[in-house]
Amino acid sequence: MFKNKIILVTGGTGSFGKSFIKKILNFKPKKVIVFSRDELKQEEMKYAFNDSTIRFLIGDVRDKDRLEFAMKGVDYVVHAAALKQVPSAEYNPMECIKTNIIGAENVIYACIANDVKNVIALSTDKAANPINLYGGTKLVSDKLFVAANNMIGKKKTRFSVVRYGNVFNSRGSVFPVFKKLVEKKAKYFPITDTRMTRFLLTLDEGVNLVIKSFARMWGGEIFVPKIPSIKIIDLAKAISSKIPLKVVGIRPGEKLHEILCPLDEAHLSINFKDHYVIAPTITFNNLTKSYLKNRIKEKGKKVSKNFVYNSKLNNYLSVNEIKKVIKKNNK
Repeated sequence: MFKNKIILVTGGTGSFGKSFIKKILNFKPKKVIVFSRDELKQEEMKYAFNDSTIRFLIGDVRDKDRLEFAMKGVDYVVHAAALKQVPSAEYNPMECIKTNIIGAENVIYACIANDVKNVIALSTDKAANPINLYGGTKLVSDKLFVAANNMIGKKKTRFSVVRYGNVFNSRGSVFPVFKKLVEKKAKYFPITDTRMTRFLLTLDEGVNLVIKSFARMWGGEIFVPKIPSIKIIDLAKAISSKIPLKVVGIRPGEKLHEILCPLDEAHLSINFKDHYVIAPTITFNNLTKSYLKNRIKEKGKKVSKNFVYNSKLNNYLSVNEIKKVIKKNNK
């Protein structure tokens, strides 16, 4: 579906963007546009990839006019740009709102104005029952992208969301922090709380989920992968069993456990073989009436009324299994 097509990735110099673009090049697209605001990262990426298919555009999702110009002729958009650091968002709420909410609105308008075919926005487990500002802004963003399907009129543009948990070894995840502490021969690993759990997804899994979601999407749904959980103390042990743990307390806006499918949305959640779909709360005049079957004919079934997808109540990776993930994905 991507052959000879033009794909644009906002925040394309990030961990996800680079992995996604590396894989999408195998589909022989006509052009891949990296849209981001960091010129240094773009230059580094340009030399690392050395591929004439990739074009680099400096811009910020806060700038609606620049987005509309960048999306001329684009077929598919992945919206990955966001301010993602939980403590930073707590201390800089207005900046987080400008990027994660106003930026999302700008992406939507630019996609509709340019008749982009399919749009997928990346979300986070923190958007489900949010307690921090980052999660709150991403919940609003999710709602905007879902509701955007009611703004398209007779146009072909369709919007969906992919929501997943912590991405292993990405910027902002705890693994690179622990890894640097090992390199610096730190006296201890700072653990916010020994009970803390998180969902775990590799970058490759995240990329594959987004690619599959483009084929599966009707528009309006939220795709959630079936992924394991880890205990943060087990991650620390897997990285180094020699460094002791020190409890330092929960950071501003941090949760003990994360949720991908809330109990309040159990009546909207659908169970597929390797993922869940959260159907929209609103109806659309121009889209499917049922999300129990996706566009590639995969069938799902409704979950129980008490269903909740919580990192605490999930299958856990053992310390040895986490070590295998580290060995395979630590590049």
